[in-house]
Amino acid sequence: MTRSRPTPKRSPLALVCLAAVSTALLGVDCSGLKQRMYEGDDRDAWQQPERVVAALGIGPGDRIADVGSGSGYFTLRLAEAVAPDGHVLAVDVDADMNARLERRLADAGVGNVSVVLATAEDPGLPAGSVDLIFTSNTFHHLPDQAQYFRQVMPALAPGGRVAIVEYDPSRSGWFTRTFGHSTGAQEIAAAMEAAGYRPLSSHDFLEQQSFQIFAPAR
Repeated sequence: MTRSRPTPKRSPLALVCLAAVSTALLGVDCSGLKQRMYEGDDRDAWQQPERVVAALGIGPGDRIADVGSGSGYFTLRLAEAVAPDGHVLAVDVDADMNARLERRLADAGVGNVSVVLATAEDPGLPAGSVDLIFTSNTFHHLPDQAQYFRQVMPALAPGGRVAIVEYDPSRSGWFTRTFGHSTGAQEIAAAMEAAGYRPLSSHDFLEQQSFQIFAPAR
């Protein structure tokens, strides 16, 4: 008897990359497909976005930078958490995704978000402009993480913090490990220490990711 091999599960990120290749060949709107894949039906289950936002300890009037905002998965939730007087800067290097997010915000009637086109080396945040820099699944994309967060430190207002949610190679799927789309929690902590930050807290309720919060050491 011949046994069939089980089909390996692909992570949401793997599907995004496969979809990007397909759409490039077919001429399909890649930004729209990326949004659907990043916000797949099962993401809420493993991402636990409401619990993540609650753990940030933010509230009305706070100013947040969502670095690597992409389709706005966390942006809209952060905007709701800091409304009515708070503000969110949705920062991303992808101009197409930024344009799609702007349309999404307009359609939803969200007025407390500004979309910012950044570069890989500089998010373009003014000095003292935010109380929290939040980033999810973006840390591994930064070419020099310590230099990046050293450079953005002046953007934090007094008492400001940095929250990093990142795929952990010890817990995430095969694709993130194989293709470097993850960073270990200790590696993140070491880079942040080198950048001049100290750890404030960490949370272990996410099944695929680490979740750490830092503050300037000085």
